[in-house]
Amino acid sequence: MSDDLVIGGKTFKSRLILGTGRYRTMEDMVQAVEASGTGMITVAIRRLDLDDPTQKTLLDFIDWGKYQILPNTAGCATVEEAIFVAKLGREVGQTDFVKLEVIPDPKYLFPDPAATLEAARLLVADGFIVLPYIHADPVLAMRLEEVGCATVMPLGSAIGSGQGIHTVEEIKIIIEQANIPVVVDAGLAVPSDAAKALELGADAVLVNTAIAQAEDPALMGEAFKLGVEAGRKAYLAGRIATRQYAAPSSPTAEVPQPATARS
Repeated sequence: MSDDLVIGGKTFKSRLILGTGRYRTMEDMVQAVEASGTGMITVAIRRLDLDDPTQKTLLDFIDWGKYQILPNTAGCATVEEAIFVAKLGREVGQTDFVKLEVIPDPKYLFPDPAATLEAARLLVADGFIVLPYIHADPVLAMRLEEVGCATVMPLGSAIGSGQGIHTVEEIKIIIEQANIPVVVDAGLAVPSDAAKALELGADAVLVNTAIAQAEDPALMGEAFKLGVEAGRKAYLAGRIATRQYAAPSSPTAEVPQPATARS
């Protein structure tokens, strides 16, 4: 049976989405993207140099026929900024997909829930396929689904922190309530974090810093690919129940005794 990820009516074989920031070189980025097996990569439109057409940007290093480009509104602090950058991303990326980020806080980089909801509502009305980045807030996740978002993307921990998933209980609730894909985004550090997210029932993860800043980005990209695959298979297989006490793994039936010799 097919177990593909579907977002905004588009099918993806991989449940790993990659960011393209913070790589030391473009070559590192390209190699990591290829090794990860991803089908979708994010691009921070606001951080591209679009003024000089002779200057290469990371968009020139990406095979547009192979990957879904996901423009994001990173760097936007208000609804108005996010809407403007989303529309710019639509033109540059030639796609209605947008990863919505509205982050006014420069220290902790937590998203603004009210502004995110308002921007999402306006973008959906304008025909965008909206993937909003949010704190792990089950109520906000429901509201974003109601306004027509294609996914919700709750954070595991602070962006780029490498702290792993601190929001397990909230993400569980979001997954339980959601009728759209849940993508855990931000804070993942190692493939086991990605595996954990998928084991919980998340539909995908988005990873950037953990791969981009690894000593060997391509190898880490491949490692995350395997972590995501293992986590998804574990979720589909169905884990055993948690028990308070030990349970023997060997049968407890009485072991037959050897027959005694007749006199």
